[in-house]
Amino acid sequence: MKRFEIGTSGIEASEVALGCMRIGGMEPAAIDNLIQTSYDLGIDFYDHADIYGGGNCEVVFADSIARLGLDRSKLILQSKCGIRQGFFDFSKEYILDSTDRILDRLKTDYLDILLLHRPDALIEPEEVAEAFGQLKASGKVRHFGVSNFNPGQIELLQAFLPDALCANQLQFSIMNTGMIDRGIASNMKIDNSVDRDGGVLDYCRLKKITIQAWSPFQYGFFEGVFIDNPKFPELNKVMDELCGKYGITKTGLAIAWIQRHPAKIQSVLGTTSAERVTQVADAVKIELSRPDWYAIYRAAGNILP
Repeated sequence: MKRFEIGTSGIEASEVALGCMRIGGMEPAAIDNLIQTSYDLGIDFYDHADIYGGGNCEVVFADSIARLGLDRSKLILQSKCGIRQGFFDFSKEYILDSTDRILDRLKTDYLDILLLHRPDALIEPEEVAEAFGQLKASGKVRHFGVSNFNPGQIELLQAFLPDALCANQLQFSIMNTGMIDRGIASNMKIDNSVDRDGGVLDYCRLKKITIQAWSPFQYGFFEGVFIDNPKFPELNKVMDELCGKYGITKTGLAIAWIQRHPAKIQSVLGTTSAERVTQVADAVKIELSRPDWYAIYRAAGNILP
């Protein structure tokens, strides 16, 4: 599996990450199979958040790592904080406390990366900077990033940080293409030309911030998967044809489509199926042609100007 640097952090990671949001209710043997399979396929990046399963996802992950005997130093562990019941919280006290609890649940001395989960309208960047400074000085967190931030929000926070933010986790999939629609439809009086994110894709490329694509198989916010969904007959027809051409599955094709973008986006798989992870690992070895990439984009309901 291809590897690339996460931002300018110096961390070399697999181009695909395993998201652990749904593992909390799985049987231990199934979790072990999922993690061992992903690891054997070259996936060494594991994405968590303090709210996933109320923290239980981090607990069962750590238990699995212990059972499997995997070397912590060969794993890249990322978690997120900032979402609380009914509000967002980037206070220094909460960031520090949340990180300590994350480390305890993951049974590790440090996180490779900590992300702020969703923008807090009441953010005080100086306070966040103090929290980040303490976490780095203590060795508890090595690098920092954000999730669902626009360029202005990143600039505001970055102005108070000595080190560059390395990642921005954003929703992106064949059916969630807002990050690229505006660029394609530039200077057009159509809906796709509306600026909804401040040009975050181009911004992150310019600033060398790695975009991590969450929910790569979903449409809408969390409305369901688009693969084999009767709501999207044209898309699935085109995907079927291309799967035959490239010898991959639609699950794999959905990730190959993301990875074809030159921004070096890291796809975060939220699947609990070891089989699907294998399908993805097989698919990212191929590179979609430009016509085929655009054929999928058009089949998803987008009109080229």
